[in-house]
Amino acid sequence: MTMEQWTKFGKAIAGRMPVIVPLCVLLGVFFPRFFGAAGPFVPAIFAFMTFQGSLNNTLGQLIETFRHPVDLLVIIVITLVLMPLGAFALAQIFFADNTNLVTGIVLEYSVPVGIVSFMWVGIFGGNGSLALATILVSTLISPFSIPLTLSLLLGEAVAIDAVGMMSSMIFMIALPALAGMVLNELTHGWGRERLSPLITPACRVLMLVIITANSTAMSEHVLHLTWERVGVAVFILLFATTGFIWGMLAARILNRPFATFVTMSFDCGLRNISSGAVIATQYFPGEVVFPVMCGTLFQQVLASFAGRAMQWLGDEETRRQDREVSGGLAILKRRRKG
Repeated sequence: MTMEQWTKFGKAIAGRMPVIVPLCVLLGVFFPRFFGAAGPFVPAIFAFMTFQGSLNNTLGQLIETFRHPVDLLVIIVITLVLMPLGAFALAQIFFADNTNLVTGIVLEYSVPVGIVSFMWVGIFGGNGSLALATILVSTLISPFSIPLTLSLLLGEAVAIDAVGMMSSMIFMIALPALAGMVLNELTHGWGRERLSPLITPACRVLMLVIITANSTAMSEHVLHLTWERVGVAVFILLFATTGFIWGMLAARILNRPFATFVTMSFDCGLRNISSGAVIATQYFPGEVVFPVMCGTLFQQVLASFAGRAMQWLGDEETRRQDREVSGGLAILKRRRKG
């Protein structure tokens, strides 16, 4: 297979994620013994994926974003503070009798911004530097923010191995993220330009392996589906949609340009659910995995709809600016004639 064919293979997987992901979940649910054998390798696979994603980060991009940190801080507050609080409050109202489901819902919205958001930001003309910096920062603080969020919101309701969870997150996310960024810096962009394209298709295949392996943990709960779990799936679908909307509203309130509008929407709407699924399978009962994996089913489909909505809004904004320019030119012409 040539490099060009290899790259096309990776792009083909990315373009068909809304179809492939549900199929992987079904495979994990219906064949848990077979695909569950990959479970012990999932943390190492995820660390490799984080490393690849971080090869697109540079220290310069991070510094530039920190010089004007308002947009970054707004995204972090929405994703790691407001959405976990909102998810917890609503879960307590609708699913208070089932601690495992509440835990899964809170965990779903405590994980960092999804690396895949950078792909969507690129497709729809967003601010790539802001997207990369947000992914990196939320990823690096997640070993501390996730156990803290679960402890503060769930308290004594669940037993949380905070030290073990932090250790796993440091291994899976923080260290690989730093290693990828440092390698890219030391090689003057070789990591981003050469190594990342080479291993990206492999990472997309491995992501499907992770999704399938993690789905085995919720096999029993899907095969014995209850109305309560159906309600959880609907809740995750609706609440996940609000993430994109929160990002759009924040960008509008701050009066940001369209590129930042796109980035804030995708960064607030897309989560690193694979990390949440790994944590759920390692530290919690199988039922906790169910809400987390529901997010996997919906994220890519929601992202495609959000992208189309933003594209329409961007076209509308362009038409409005064109009308304003045309109107201004018409006024100037009338003044000159007068």
